[in-house]
Amino acid sequence: MRVALRPATQADASLLERWSRQPHVIVATTDDPAAERAFEGAVWAEELAAQSDASRYWIAELGERAIGAMQISDPELEPTHYWGEVAANQRAIDIWIGEPDALGQGYGEQMMRLALRHCFEQPAVTAILIDPLASNTRSHRFYERLGFERVERRAFGDDDCIVYRLTREAWCARLT
Repeated sequence: MRVALRPATQADASLLERWSRQPHVIVATTDDPAAERAFEGAVWAEELAAQSDASRYWIAELGERAIGAMQISDPELEPTHYWGEVAANQRAIDIWIGEPDALGQGYGEQMMRLALRHCFEQPAVTAILIDPLASNTRSHRFYERLGFERVERRAFGDDDCIVYRLTREAWCARLT
C-alpha cells in the first residue's frame, strides 16, 4: 500500500499528542531516559494553529489510516530559529512513524521520498537538512541510503545530533 501525505489540521492534535507518548517516538527524539513524551513542551493544538509557510506539519496515511507525521520547515525563517544561522533556500524535515505496527514496513522511506519531491518542486530550494540523534544509528543508515551526507555533529539544546544534508544536485543525480 502507498503512503499519502496530507496537511495536518487542528483535528490531528490529539493524534500527535498520543504519538508523542509512544516509547519508540520518545527514544527517537530525545536521549533523556526520564522523558515521558517526545517533543517536550509541544502543545499540538498551538503547533498546528501556528503553521505557516515557514513551518508546516503533514500526516502520512495508508488509505484512511494515519500512521505518521512530518514537519517541513524553512530553517532560515521558522520562528524558533532552532537551526540558528543557516543559508537561505533550504528546508528541514522531521519525520516520525506514530503507529508501532507501521514501523519497519518501508513507510518512512515513502514519506521521505514524498517530502523530498515536495521540497525540491520549489525551484529555489537548494538543500534539505535533518538532525537525527547521534545515538539513533539506524536513522543514520536510513538517511544515508536516501542520499543525505553527514555534515557535522552538533548539540541542539540537550540533544546530541548528527546534521545531514541532501543537496538538489545529489537528489537529481539519484533520479537519473
